[in-house]
Amino acid sequence: METYLFLFFLSYIGIVLFGYWLKALNLGHLKKYGAEVPPEFEGRIDTDLLKRTCDYTIENSKFSFAASIFNNIVLLVFLFGGLLNLYNSWVMSMNWHFVVSGLAFFLFLIYAENIISIPFSLYRNFKIEKKYGFNTLTPGLWLADFFKSILVSTILIGILISVGLWLVSYSPEFWWLWVWGFFLLFSLFIMYISPYVIEPLFNKFTPVDDREMEDRIKDMAEKAGIRVSSIFKMDASKRSRHTNAYFTGIGKVKRIILYDTLLAKMDRDEVIAVLAHELGHWKKKHVLKRIIVSEVMAFAVLYAAFYILQSDFLLQVFSIEADSFFAKVMILGFIGSIIGFPLGPLSSYFSRRHERQADRFACELTGNPNSLASSLIKLSKDNLSNLHPHPLYAAFYYSHPPVVQRVRDIQGF
Repeated sequence: METYLFLFFLSYIGIVLFGYWLKALNLGHLKKYGAEVPPEFEGRIDTDLLKRTCDYTIENSKFSFAASIFNNIVLLVFLFGGLLNLYNSWVMSMNWHFVVSGLAFFLFLIYAENIISIPFSLYRNFKIEKKYGFNTLTPGLWLADFFKSILVSTILIGILISVGLWLVSYSPEFWWLWVWGFFLLFSLFIMYISPYVIEPLFNKFTPVDDREMEDRIKDMAEKAGIRVSSIFKMDASKRSRHTNAYFTGIGKVKRIILYDTLLAKMDRDEVIAVLAHELGHWKKKHVLKRIIVSEVMAFAVLYAAFYILQSDFLLQVFSIEADSFFAKVMILGFIGSIIGFPLGPLSSYFSRRHERQADRFACELTGNPNSLASSLIKLSKDNLSNLHPHPLYAAFYYSHPPVVQRVRDIQGF
């Protein structure tokens, strides 16, 4: 058993070190080429802004590196240092009902993770983001967001855990199928109610007050064969000066959300181009495809988990004394993250492919690729996006093509 334990430990350390090497490679590439203005950005960005972008990227990367080291140490000590065994024995000694024990087991860990993350969240928001002019959060709003997030996650995760464990106890032979079905329906339900129940807890949504732009957006959506129920402006500026726009909801409750920061910094044609890109995702059924792929994978994972969890192998490897379904699930999740590591860059590849398709769709729909290119340049400037990521780092972690490549492709359409 010690051989398996060492193998799991070594595999995880190898993955972590590989990730750190990629980050170091990316920073080295940035330091080497960060002062160069890409041809696509000439006249739109100066050396001072490039230096500020480099400084922001480097500071964020170093902070993420330090936070990652801390989190990985905590995880490894918990799993390999005997703390999981002590924690599991304490929960099981309470002799609570199966569902109650599982609820306590996982929720306490989630609360602990949230508490541990507090110093890092405060430093990122009130030190780094504030230093570069992004943060507009007040301590009071940060605290309110924190407790709202805890409340919402407790309710949603509590429902998932409770129903999932009840299904395990109710149908020991087929729980994997019922759990998969329930998780699928629950995720679709959340996507449906989120725009009306969850998102308004954190932000205020008001109708766009630019009537001409609203009409143009609706006309463009209808031209694409997509019905959008509402177009709203979100008060993102009360937390950050970052800019963005997104779609939310599914079916008849699809809504377009525009950050107020985006509306303040872009002209109408650029806003239209950004939204045309988002419409491209819906028209190309990217959201549906991702749901299908993720659910097929979830089905296979739960089916495999059903057979693995019937054995006490994982408990023996990690020296867990008290028999516990919950400890098995946690250990299996850890091992699953190791096995699933190669899927990360594959997922990023398909995501970047979808982004390119949405860019092309936007250019064809609006007939105005220059506005889309201009909007991306503004977004990268406003968000201090790294213009010189290392190709290998981008291949592993970027869900969107690097912005310079995107602008180059759009100008070539």
